[in-house]
Amino acid sequence: MARKKLRVGVLFGGRSGEHEVSLRSARSILEAIDRKKYDVVELGITKEGRWLTGGSAGRLLATGQQARDENSGGEAGITLAAAATEPGARTGLDVVFPVLHGTFGEDGTIQGLFELADVAYVGSGVLGSAAGMDKDAMKRLFVAAGLPVTPHVTMLRSEWKADAKRGTKAIEKALRYPLFVKPANLGSSVGISKVHDRKELGPAMDLAASFDRKIIVEQGVGGPGVKPRELEVAVLGNDAPEASVVGEIVPAKEFYDYEAKYELSGPDESVSMIPAKLTKAEEKKIRAMAIEAFRACDCAGLARVDFLMAPAKKGKPSEIVLNEINTMPGFTSISMYPKLWAASGLKYSKLIDRLIELGMERHREKLETSFSR
Repeated sequence: MARKKLRVGVLFGGRSGEHEVSLRSARSILEAIDRKKYDVVELGITKEGRWLTGGSAGRLLATGQQARDENSGGEAGITLAAAATEPGARTGLDVVFPVLHGTFGEDGTIQGLFELADVAYVGSGVLGSAAGMDKDAMKRLFVAAGLPVTPHVTMLRSEWKADAKRGTKAIEKALRYPLFVKPANLGSSVGISKVHDRKELGPAMDLAASFDRKIIVEQGVGGPGVKPRELEVAVLGNDAPEASVVGEIVPAKEFYDYEAKYELSGPDESVSMIPAKLTKAEEKKIRAMAIEAFRACDCAGLARVDFLMAPAKKGKPSEIVLNEINTMPGFTSISMYPKLWAASGLKYSKLIDRLIELGMERHREKLETSFSR
């Protein structure tokens, strides 16, 4: 008797500024996933927040557009609910692979829905997802775990709008130029600016404030004139996570912004080097820090951990600091997360298998917990 296929819902799109990136990731997964093992259900969310299934989800995936005659879709929500009452049934899902990047996708909100529906899912839970999205909370957890971060200031949009002059003074008192100004809750480098002087600070703060109520201002690693190396590690696992080899991004622009990540091509595109050229001691340290960062944020399944490394000064080792952790990194076959694992011996299709296994494992472990007396 043939073994029943796992029914996997691949969820893509979403309301964030990373909607298009999500579609790219989902297309890549759907091309590579083993259809002999899995019964795959496509689940889409439009930019307006409408849920789509079947042909409607397929059209969103193929064209990035929702047909005009397609209204709100409750089907996908019903599919998730069915998974709770009929686990593994034809009408339900065994596991969801949420390929949602950014707000409402990797910030704990959709994970809360999965928890309510009692359905297994790939990736971090509510806490890990929320902490991985909020750069302020993330840095607090890193510091509490004794991990190095660059000096930074957190400022609320309301504080900046109420008194920009006072905000500027507070930033300049705490930090030295150059600075990086970021929305606290967003990914793919959306809304991020490199600031060289006071003249550039105001516009950068306004831009970041348009994307989030909380703004992070970071001091550039290494100081003026230094372009730190951008290093990345892929982490995979639940309670016993593993780290991939270390990779390096050489940005086509002054830093690795959205355009450098997704829009430049040919001789102008950014270059990735896997593995990065490091000493054995540096590689060992960075991989260990990646696992510690993963645990500090209570992550699960997968995450990409990003580092900045300034050149060594006389008599001192290179300065290595944690930049951020990304709990649902880009997942096309040429994205850094899958490429790092491919270089570590785990090819793309097997990586998908492993992530589904980890999602199922985490759900089984949850069933050991009592939620009532």
